[in-house]
Amino acid sequence: MAPIHVLHGQPTPEELAAVLAVVQARAAAAQAAAEAARLAGAGPAAPWNDRSRLFRQEIHPGVNAWRTSGWAS
Repeated sequence: MAPIHVLHGQPTPEELAAVLAVVQARAAAAQAAAEAARLAGAGPAAPWNDRSRLFRQEIHPGVNAWRTSGWAS
């Protein structure tokens, strides 16, 4: 964590401790939220549990795309 500098006033040790506790709590909450978001975006735990493989493959436009659009994928 970067150092914190008091620019104005003379805070008591209790006031400074309270401010630092709030800053540390916010930093810990932000880190926990980032970790939860990373884990949530990881996808299914196992490939067999991935339901997206049940969907048909995307059809890409190109030569004879209209003809091949009816083929099973």
